[in-house]
Amino acid sequence: MARAMWRGAIQFGLVTIPVRLYLATESKGISFNMLHDKDLSRIQMKTYCPVDDEVISRGDTVKGFEYAPGQYVVVTDEDLAAVPLKTVRAIEIELFTAANPDNAAVRFVKGAYYLEPDPIGRKAFYLLREVLADKQLTAICKVVIKDREVLGAIDPFSTTMLLTTLHWPDEIRSVAELDLPDELPEAKPAEKAMAEQLIGAMTAEFDPAAYHDDYREALLKLIEDKVAGQETVEPVAPQPATNIVDLMAALEASVKAAVEARGATPPTSVESKRASSSKSVTAKGAANAAANAAVASADEDQAPAPAKRRKSA
Repeated sequence: MARAMWRGAIQFGLVTIPVRLYLATESKGISFNMLHDKDLSRIQMKTYCPVDDEVISRGDTVKGFEYAPGQYVVVTDEDLAAVPLKTVRAIEIELFTAANPDNAAVRFVKGAYYLEPDPIGRKAFYLLREVLADKQLTAICKVVIKDREVLGAIDPFSTTMLLTTLHWPDEIRSVAELDLPDELPEAKPAEKAMAEQLIGAMTAEFDPAAYHDDYREALLKLIEDKVAGQETVEPVAPQPATNIVDLMAALEASVKAAVEARGATPPTSVESKRASSSKSVTAKGAANAAANAAVASADEDQAPAPAKRRKSA
């Protein structure tokens, strides 16, 4: 049985919905213990007091805030519980806004939590969920979790609702810190057309169940091999960065590989199109052009995602 990490209520207007919060995710990473390299004994992380020159227990510690150099004020759990904010025990909805995944403000997610209504609040809970779904809205809210007030968004999810906590605006770094060009580089029309074909060939419905943590599996295999005394497999060499001069060739090769992986006929290369369009238009050439157009149309029908093609000159 999952354990609730927070109990309180959703509040908007005069409506109060008692709810519980549950962590919606869990870490599946591999953890390591720190060992002494000399004898491989596990080391201990101890809490040390330099004034008394002794190791103390965690139970002998308190929270302190440094308000001046070397000067602290002690803050107890009772102090934290007595902070005069409604959001200590309430998810306070501030406003409702269009559920727009392109909104930059909701892209910097901290955590995700499932909401579970108390039996007495189920009717109001699912009424709110239904309206959010029908109107395609998200609820922007504030709540205190683990001694910190966080900005959050509530959205319908499966048979419940999901609270995702967000970063405050002043926590998000500006892209001005990055070394970005003042003017964006322009791609040639042929390069753009081929990039569109590649993206089209790789476009499909996202199925999360089809993905798994390859790194964790490889790391477990490495650990198993070490335990068994076997030699570990050499790592795969990283692919070199694409040379800008070879960008077109890399795109065409990628399109061909992506289309063939799906069992479709690869599209005609840009170079072939150029050679074809440079020929004089004769009766025979016109017939060939018509035949090529028919083949291209058939190729597009067979492909899983329609590929954009340049028009012949």
